Amino acid sequence: MPDHNVAKTLDLKGLPCPMPVVKISQEINSVEVGEVIEVHTTDPGSLSDFPAWAKVSGNEVLESIQGDPIVIFVRRIK
Repeated sequence: MPDHNVAKTLDLKGLPCPMPVVKISQEINSVEVGEVIEVHTTDPGSLSDFPAWAKVSGNEVLESIQGDPIVIFVRRIK
C-alpha cells in the first residue's frame, strides 16, 4: 500500500451505506488540516460515495484501492 502518512485509520468494515460516509464525516475534524485518514470498508458504494462526499465537504480523496476490504485515503483540506 502507498505511504500517505496516515494520521488515523477507521475500520468501517461491515457498515452498510451510508454509514461509512457518516463515520468519516464525524471523524474528519479529529485530524489536522493536511493530515490523512485511511478508511477500510466493505461497502462497494463507498467507491462513489467518498468522492461525492469529499467534493461537497471540501476534502480530498487521495486514492481508492478496490479490494477486500476497500481502502480509501482521504486528506483533510478544511
